[in-house]
Amino acid sequence: MSVPRGARSPQGVLTVVGVLALVSTVAFAPLIWGDAATTTVIERRLDGPGAAHWFGTDELGRDLFARTLVAARLSVLVALGSTAIAGLGGVTVGVGVVLLPRMLRRFATAAIEILMSFPWLLLTLFFSAIWGASVTGAMLAVGFAGVPTFARLTYTSAASVNERDYVRAARIVGVGPVSVVWRHILPNIRALLLVNTAAVASATLLAFTGLSFLGLGVQAPAYDWGRLLRNGIEQIYSNPMAALGPGMAVVLTGLVLNSLALFAGQPVRPGFGLWRLPGSAAPAAPADAPAGDVVAVVSDLRVSFPAPDGHLHERVRGVSFCIRAGETVGLVGASGSGKSVTAMALAGLLGPDARVDAAALRLRDIDMAAPLNAAARRRLGLELAMVFQDPLTSLNPALTIGRQLTEVSEVHERIGRSAARKRARESLATVTIDDPARRVRQYPHELSGGMRQRVMIGMGLMGRPRLLIADEPTTALDVTVQRTVLRVLHRARRGTGSAILLISHDIALVSTFCDRVLVMRDGEIVEELAADRLHEARHPYTRALIACVPHMTTDRNRPLAVIP
Repeated sequence: MSVPRGARSPQGVLTVVGVLALVSTVAFAPLIWGDAATTTVIERRLDGPGAAHWFGTDELGRDLFARTLVAARLSVLVALGSTAIAGLGGVTVGVGVVLLPRMLRRFATAAIEILMSFPWLLLTLFFSAIWGASVTGAMLAVGFAGVPTFARLTYTSAASVNERDYVRAARIVGVGPVSVVWRHILPNIRALLLVNTAAVASATLLAFTGLSFLGLGVQAPAYDWGRLLRNGIEQIYSNPMAALGPGMAVVLTGLVLNSLALFAGQPVRPGFGLWRLPGSAAPAAPADAPAGDVVAVVSDLRVSFPAPDGHLHERVRGVSFCIRAGETVGLVGASGSGKSVTAMALAGLLGPDARVDAAALRLRDIDMAAPLNAAARRRLGLELAMVFQDPLTSLNPALTIGRQLTEVSEVHERIGRSAARKRARESLATVTIDDPARRVRQYPHELSGGMRQRVMIGMGLMGRPRLLIADEPTTALDVTVQRTVLRVLHRARRGTGSAILLISHDIALVSTFCDRVLVMRDGEIVEELAADRLHEARHPYTRALIACVPHMTTDRNRPLAVIP
């Protein structure tokens, strides 16, 4: 495992030294100073600091320096235990709230906010009164008081990740809620949670020390820093080190934990989850579909979204079309015309706020307008592929390329990891990515935009795609890369027999790549015609789109044509 760059700085070195010193003290102090901490020497009682006893002695003549070191184990372990309770409980609650239906999610978030309005110390004292004055009771009190803080942080972070394209894509291919959380949401909020955990550990140490100081934590004969501080405060004037010694231990430990929080969120390239793909194996060939096989049917599709005034605003109105096996259909129109909403409705990727009505909305024999069972989702994971507009947000930044490619095969085809890795390498080779054995070990940010787009296509080819929806796959790419991506899509269609729905605002690009063109405007399909017969377009909007495309005979002395 690599070391964060910040750990090589002076502050990083001090943090590493502090952590090692703290761990060593917790592990070995009771073995080394345990006898000195418990041996009673009445004639040396209440001695001041000296060479024999650096912090002096207590009322029974026991060495306070040794007791301070030995108390580190109980103080630190209980603080870590409270942090674990707060972290695990808060993360579980926060992630669970994200997965709840909308109405239940509102009540849950309101409950979290109400708990957050109470000071942490007040909640700690409340729970401490319930469980009683003991080590276990104090640990539970401090831990449960920290759950709301972790829950709100987890919820807000997970909710933002939950709306990313790669999470939506994972759901449509049938990945279960638990797997979505474990594979896609938690890895992307891990750094934030680690930072908060290290910071909360310092706060829990202080809170637990305060409970012991008040007599609500550790009880005699056991002792921690809080109890030593309580006993030492009685001789603060005769022997200040009796109180300052445990206090300095709390402060130094808190500084170490706070410094650790500065490095917990720094990116570290993990040493796990990476593999080398042995050998090569061809991906499973999909069953050939008949030439006239209808892959997708959309009839009288209407999609509405709630407006701020509470009324439904219809964005797609009466859209109807079908796509046959091996056919490439282009859906073209200006931004905001409803192209992506139509495709997302067909793929089942619209959110819960969307209202989808259709006379027919089918992908082969799967009714996409009805609730999908596990078998249907498994089929969709293999037969439907989606290439989003921005692959940088569509690919999970916390997972390697290979791990994301193998997910479809492992989840839906139940094949072993070794076979899935081989198929991943073959899939990358199919989309013309060089050195696939090395690429599968890289992360999305290490690839160029064109390579990420081809990875998305390769991910779709990991199953048996009957329909591949490409939502403006060449946007923001230069002309050379656009041609490469389109060539890869064409090769994928020819090799698998799958149909392609290409969404674009560039009618020139669509006319050179597609078999049929559907022209969409204001949520409606205004014209449908063969790609090689665009010159016969009759609708004014289609003719305006064509006129906007410059060509070799365009008069450069006149302004470019625009759509009225």
